[in-house]
Amino acid sequence: MNRRRFLGIGASVLGAGALAAVAVPSAARLLAEGRPGRLLSSELDLPEAFRAPLPVPAVLSPVRNDGTSDYYEITQRTATLEILPGVRTEAWTYGGSFPGPTVVTRTGRAAVVKHRNELPVPSVTHLHGGHTPADSDGYPVDLLLPVGSSADAAHAMSGMAGMAGMDHAAARTAVGERTYTYPGMQRAATLWYHDHRMGFTGPGVWRGLAGFHLVHDDEEAALPLPRGERDLPLMIADRSFAADGSFRYPAVDPRLAEPGVTDAYANGVLGDVILVNGAPWPRLDVDRVRYRLRLLNASNARLYRLELDPQPAGGGALVQIGSDGGLLAAPIRHDGIEIAPAERFDVVVDFSRYAPGTRVRLVNRFGSGRTAEVMRFDVTAKQLTDDATVPDRLAAVEALDASAVVTTRDFTFRRSRGDGWTVNGRPYRPGRSIATPALGAVERWRFSTDLHHPVHVHLDHFQVIGRNGADPGPYDAGWKDTVDLRPAEAVEVLVRFTDYAGAYMLHCHNLEHEDMAMMADFTVR
Repeated sequence: MNRRRFLGIGASVLGAGALAAVAVPSAARLLAEGRPGRLLSSELDLPEAFRAPLPVPAVLSPVRNDGTSDYYEITQRTATLEILPGVRTEAWTYGGSFPGPTVVTRTGRAAVVKHRNELPVPSVTHLHGGHTPADSDGYPVDLLLPVGSSADAAHAMSGMAGMAGMDHAAARTAVGERTYTYPGMQRAATLWYHDHRMGFTGPGVWRGLAGFHLVHDDEEAALPLPRGERDLPLMIADRSFAADGSFRYPAVDPRLAEPGVTDAYANGVLGDVILVNGAPWPRLDVDRVRYRLRLLNASNARLYRLELDPQPAGGGALVQIGSDGGLLAAPIRHDGIEIAPAERFDVVVDFSRYAPGTRVRLVNRFGSGRTAEVMRFDVTAKQLTDDATVPDRLAAVEALDASAVVTTRDFTFRRSRGDGWTVNGRPYRPGRSIATPALGAVERWRFSTDLHHPVHVHLDHFQVIGRNGADPGPYDAGWKDTVDLRPAEAVEVLVRFTDYAGAYMLHCHNLEHEDMAMMADFTVR
């Protein structure tokens, strides 16, 4: 079988990690599959659930501030962590932890983040959900080479100019350090940052390169929502572990000099350990008050249906207040939430609806065995006054006007027998744009699929207006940057790009699909 196709780049450049060869999934194995992925079992005994305390990622302090901006520094480096009790795991990290430190910013102030790469591989950092200039967006071949990379390596990267549409990327290769500028011209939202290197996003995120980036604003601050220790970011991710404690991943090349996974995992890698904020099946003592849970699916391919067990009397345990792009106009009550890779849901849970001593599990109805459990909340007997509420009106959310649409564009996400995972029938090639939207124009984009694909659009959020010719689904409310497309489904969204021209991306956020070329450029003019 044709395992990979080269994108007009020499093997020496590929070995340096500049570009990906594209693995082609086995056609027979992928037919008629529903939820994506194949389970990769760990090779060691797994710990009991609900023993580890829930860790909360540390908030990163700025190294300096001025009148308009806050400045941060993050070192990407390997670190040996105790993820499973008594087991040492080498991770690729932002700042020595998994998840990386949480960056907290405020609308109207720029966050200037300098990344230093002390990893053994190149990296690219993408602020997922960020409204960001193109040169700070984390384009997948805008490589940051490790500190101390040789002049020859840097020259090899620059040597990509003129090859297969690579002029764009050559000017953005950096050695050692790179500064990303996030202007902060967006509303309060739960964002996250992660590695985005072409061909290697899957193993990069799997090994630990992910962290939260939270944006606050005055509109959010005026609401009586839970805050402080009762505002919890929860990064949910599945992983597998080898017998020696290392992360187990089915890379076609264990050295990660060439991209791709073995054929059996071409539709996504599923782990058998569920981590929340880097801890396996953790537990948290909660008071009988309201908590805000910022739910992020940071898995490579796993889909979750999250529910509380037991459900409180009357149901509606998960009160959704926000989506990928920030607060909703009004809260929505759910018994469960279906969340695809890269999606975020901000929910409020009122634990006063449970009796003291109740052990409330967060479960995954799409899982089985150990993957059916996520974490546990243990309700205390403390008598506290709860000054937090969820108002009926949350935020002013502009509705894009369908009558203002100037262009309709179709994007098909398909498996191709010859080319692997494709957008509009073509595998990804950097520098080849398939759409040229104009700044400020409202467009209708239609996404259609064969199998299951969570579709992510860079630069601006969008609004879902329909599924298969009917109304949006129950989890489509608000501003989105990632939409979950089920097999043989078509979704329509309205999008408007603002402020920044340049090359951006849309792609599948099943990371194994993404690494095997299910990406496309669009150029905003």
